[in-house]
This record gives sequence, structure tokens and C-alpha cells, in this order.
Amino acid sequence: MERPYICEVCSKAFTQKCHLKRHYSVHTKEKPFTWEVCSKSFSEKSNLIKHYLIHTKEKSFVCGLCSASFSHKFSLKNHYFIHTKEKPYVCEVCDKTFSTKSNLNQHYLIHTKVKRYVCEVCNKGFPYKSTLNQHYYSHTKEKIYVCEVCNKSFSLKSDLNRHCRCHTNEKPYVCNVCNKSFSYKYHLNNHYVVHTKEKPFVCKVCSKTFPRKSCLDSHFLIHTKEKCHICNICNKPFSRKSTLNRHFLVHTKERSFSCEVCNKIFSGKSILKKHYRIHTQEKPYICDVCSKTFSYKCALKEHYRIHTKEKPYVCEICSERFSLRCSIKVHYRVHTRERPFQCDHANCGKSFTRNEELTRHKRIHTGCRPHQCVFCAKRFGRKDHLKKHVKTHQRTNMVRMPIGAFQGLSYFVGDCIPWF
Repeated sequence: MERPYICEVCSKAFTQKCHLKRHYSVHTKEKPFTWEVCSKSFSEKSNLIKHYLIHTKEKSFVCGLCSASFSHKFSLKNHYFIHTKEKPYVCEVCDKTFSTKSNLNQHYLIHTKVKRYVCEVCNKGFPYKSTLNQHYYSHTKEKIYVCEVCNKSFSLKSDLNRHCRCHTNEKPYVCNVCNKSFSYKYHLNNHYVVHTKEKPFVCKVCSKTFPRKSCLDSHFLIHTKEKCHICNICNKPFSRKSTLNRHFLVHTKERSFSCEVCNKIFSGKSILKKHYRIHTQEKPYICDVCSKTFSYKCALKEHYRIHTKEKPYVCEICSERFSLRCSIKVHYRVHTRERPFQCDHANCGKSFTRNEELTRHKRIHTGCRPHQCVFCAKRFGRKDHLKKHVKTHQRTNMVRMPIGAFQGLSYFVGDCIPWF
């Protein structure tokens, strides 16, 4: 096709004179078409008309398959490719396919590294006009896209579209291995690690590996001990924002999630979901070393340290190391002399550093002896006393311990019977 109209600035050729005239605005930066409501200006009248639909929220183009509506016909056309999975446009450099020609043209800039769109405020260059437009909001702080459900506002339409999935529960991203679906693409990418077992992110301090950068960043706080998230009510510091958000519920007393089995109320949906495993006995987390199963991910994580011998928690006073956070918390009481667990029996008042020590002590008052000898049925209040007693049978009678004799010693045998 003949293109007789040539731009004197960049030598680009056009088939029609009006196209050349419109093209010159790229060089002159002229934007004669202005919308009176928001004072935004455009180089072409067609772009002004498209912008007008943002304010009117008119969506007259409707998808016949899923009833999704759009402001522009080309948006509907591009949307249809979601259903057809068709990607007719192919990159000549890397053979990557795209559903729209505009996406292919934008992709080519990755190979050319051209950044022809420059910010007028800070002179930063961008390969895509859409990226430049997004960047402008960092200067203006403008948020023109508002959610119709919760009135939350966003600078970018794409951010609003992603946010709307919180209300619609739409999950368009599907794992091609297990068919699990996700609302956001980055959640799907994070999920793939479950199948690949890949851990590309390495801690520079202890060489521990992680499947995601966010996991590495969270882990690194163990070494730095940085707590930059502070509660504005009680000034308690936290390493993670998620932990601070959970802490706020201590002050608000907000608990809106109820268990259908036992009616216990919880502050978060995730906490309720974990609680249900008490009733279902579900143990989805499996140790890949010994195949032991756990109800909670944190319990599996702590269990792994039995195999790795890892002790990440160090006492700042005596440098003794511990595998579990709760262990170092109890250990600190050795230095502070703190004994928070006190016996409530009349005229006793004895206190202990650990709750299990208090439980064992109370058996003196109640006469409860839950540990029973498998040979003579004698009962004991403490497991270590039972073990000493069993050895007397071995020494005096030369009795060989039956297989599994000690197996039940970790549990209470029968009801707690007073022994007077």
C-alpha cells in the first residue's frame, strides 16, 4: 500500500494526510482537546471521547459469554481472547505469543530497550506509554478509580480490577498441574513452588534457602532483629506488618468468625480455618524426611529442626541456643527469676517458671497419679518417678521389658485416680 505522506521529523510514512497531521502532535506535544471536568488534555479527539467514558462509567459493550461489560469496543474484542485462548500475534525474536497486536508491539520494546516515553517532571524514561501514565500518579497522588462496593480508590484501573476480585471471588488464574485456581497471578506463581520444590532465594547470613523473596525477607529479620512496625496504641514493636495487624485485634476485641462445631469465636478467617483441624483431625503438612504429619505449618517448621539441628534462637545473656522461640522465652526466666505460674491451693502459693511444672505440682494436693506401672499397677504422679520404679523390676526380678512397655508412658493411663 502506497504511503505518500511522510513526516519531516522522523520520516514515518502514512496513507492519509489526516493521519500525518495527527502524528505531528507526537513531536509538538500539542494537546488541543481538553475535558472541562478534570482539565485533562489529549492530542486526539478520539482519546478525549474514550476518557469521557471514565467519568460517565458507561459500559455499552457486553460480552455474550460471561456478561462482562466494557466502555470500548476494542476492550471487548480483547476480552474475548480470554474465552478463546487465542494468541495470533507472535514475536519474531523469542516466539512469544500475544492475544492483541498492541501487546506484541509493547513486548518488542523489551528487545529494543527503547524508552521513548519520558516523564516531564523527573525525566525518567519508560518503554510504554501506559507505564509512563502509571508513573505520573507517583507525582500527582491522584486516585480516580473508585470501587463501587467499598469506595476504596486506586490510581490505576488495573489495580481496581484486581481489587474487585475480593468482592466477586473470581479466580481466573489456574495451576496447570493441580487445577487449583487463584485470584491473582503472583499467587499462582508463588503456588508453583509447591510442585517444583525450587528454593532460589538464599540467606547471606546462614545460607538457608527459600522459595519466595518475601519468605527470605521475613527470615532475615531473625538476624537483624529489626522491628519497624509499631502499634500506635501501646507502642509495641513488630517485625512484620501482618503480625501488627493481628495484634490490633487485642485492642479492638473484634472477633467476627465463629466455629460451627464448638461456637468458639476468632478474630481472623485464617485462624478459624486452622482451628477446624482440631475437629477434623486434618494434618496436611508432611515432613519429607520422616513422613510425620502436622496440622499446622509452624509445627512442621519447628519439627524440621530435629533433623537439621538448627537452633536459630540465641540467648543474649548466656549465648545458649534453642530450636524453638517458646523455649528461649522460658529460658529467659532463669535469668529474670520470673515465676508467672502460681499454685492457687490454700496456704501454698508456690510459683513456677513453666505451666507444666505447676500442673505436676498440683498433683501433690489432689493426689492425682496418672502414670501406671505395666508390671505391678502402682501409680505415680510424675513420669520420671515411674521410669525409676520400672527399673526396680528389671534389677530385682531380671524381667525383660516387653516390646512397647515404655510406649504408653508418655500418656495418661486411665482416669486420674487419687492415691491416699
